[in-house]
Amino acid sequence: MKLKSLLLAGLVASALLIPVTAPAEQITLMTGPQGGVWVPLGGALKGMWEKAVPGLQVNMQPGAGIANIRGVDEGKAHVGFGNTITTVDGLAGRPPYPKKVTKVCQVANLYPQYFQVVVPADSNINSISDLKGKVLVTQPKGNTAELINIHLLQVHGMTYQSLAKVNFINSYTDAVSMVKDGHAQVFTLGTAVPSSAVMDLASARDIRLIGIDDKILADMKKINPGYSKLTIKAGMYPKVNKDVDVIGYATHIVASCDLPEDMVYRMTKAMAANVADMAASNKSIAGLTPKIMGEDIGVPPHKGALKFYKEAGVR
Repeated sequence: MKLKSLLLAGLVASALLIPVTAPAEQITLMTGPQGGVWVPLGGALKGMWEKAVPGLQVNMQPGAGIANIRGVDEGKAHVGFGNTITTVDGLAGRPPYPKKVTKVCQVANLYPQYFQVVVPADSNINSISDLKGKVLVTQPKGNTAELINIHLLQVHGMTYQSLAKVNFINSYTDAVSMVKDGHAQVFTLGTAVPSSAVMDLASARDIRLIGIDDKILADMKKINPGYSKLTIKAGMYPKVNKDVDVIGYATHIVASCDLPEDMVYRMTKAMAANVADMAASNKSIAGLTPKIMGEDIGVPPHKGALKFYKEAGVR
């Protein structure tokens, strides 16, 4: 009996020496299409967030602007990239959202997005009106850029039915291949500049960017006041030798309003402290400051993010 007691005491003592690891907190981050900037940027965020929040494990999955907002609102993801214009649409319950978004909170603004309409330089496409009867390749429905196609065609008195065909492709790489091979004459996407996908196309074929004027912008703003005008500078892409004005908006990070306040506080603080790491995957982020991150875009801030911005003196 004494021996059994000694053995039991030894086992208990041994167990006490084994370190107990707390179970990891897992969250899902929705990014964007393969070949776009949201995927590598998501990888940078995953690394800094897991370092900043002990025990956190971030699982990434592909997504798109509108789909990400719905995913967070419906509890299919915890954090996601979004585009300011379509996130505000979701809060208002405007199409293509089936109902108002109520569980999505703002974490941080990141960088401007440029809606780019790219065609081969040897095509006869010089304006949006010239897209009539042409083959378009774009992102799947649920992507912000796909919705902008609809709006841009609308202000020119057209719809998808005005085109010869529309290809909804999940991968930028596959979309570029279609234009390279002559199976599509127009490629549209919303992303930073220079876009690696557009650079890939420009390495194989000379390209032209189709711009907008002030009247088009005014008509677009009637549809969504969040649209703005951005300029793609001459020389940003090979042989594009003049400035081109395009539709603009901004990329931001949203989170489920139910995520713990301290977790989101640490995540937001980590982003502000690691701008260089984010800029390594997207140069447009290089000038990011807490003030820009915390600007009010009409999306309610998460309590954790708001705590950081108040500490930083910007809210």
